[in-house]
Amino acid sequence: MIFDKKFDFLLKDLALAGDKVIVCRSGKGGKGNARFKTSTNRAPREAESGGKGEFRKLRLELKMIADVGLVGKPNAGKSTLLSRLSAARPEIAPYPFTTKHPHLGLVRTDFDRSFVMADIPGLIEGASRGIGLGHDFLRHIQRAGILIHLVEPVPDDGSDPWANYENIRRELVEFDQTLGDRTEFVAITKADLPEAVTVHRKFAEKLNRPVLLISSATGFGLKPLVESIVDCLSPKERW
Repeated sequence: MIFDKKFDFLLKDLALAGDKVIVCRSGKGGKGNARFKTSTNRAPREAESGGKGEFRKLRLELKMIADVGLVGKPNAGKSTLLSRLSAARPEIAPYPFTTKHPHLGLVRTDFDRSFVMADIPGLIEGASRGIGLGHDFLRHIQRAGILIHLVEPVPDDGSDPWANYENIRRELVEFDQTLGDRTEFVAITKADLPEAVTVHRKFAEKLNRPVLLISSATGFGLKPLVESIVDCLSPKERW
């Protein structure tokens, strides 16, 4: 995305391969010494300066494009899921904010079918206001066709899983209202933990729609998750 830095407005969103834009126009070209060549002046040593071109300071902003974006609190299991479903190998560690930059992975479901999944660094309360590099992370979610909201059943900080889910949803909508209407799958992670079943049941009742229960460590529930994504993806939802 190309912005005019001085007036902070978007000049062009280069979202598709081959997109082009002219951000500054050059001045009218001057005449070189060859233009002054004559029969009596075969090697002229004079030239004409061209006109001044436009000058503009630009700001370039990168937004990753993916069919599926993984969102959730830090340590919700986004990087582990991406590494399990694709060849991407993001850093995985048992502490918050291990992922500092979005990662992309290609998930192949058949010999001729695949989709791109993005691991978005963990969001925290206030992300829509830029807290915790919130804007740097949230702008990538805008280019994700489907959102997979991962919820940790037993957060290390002792927070409530449902409150965490609502906080992330609120941050998404406050940053961009259209994200609230984006197709979303909710998946309770770490299904091998006893508490996961209870949290899964609670979310299904509150949301009144199917909620997935998965474990990236054991592979439980990953096939239904991928099948749900493939069934949902359509040309109008692909970026």
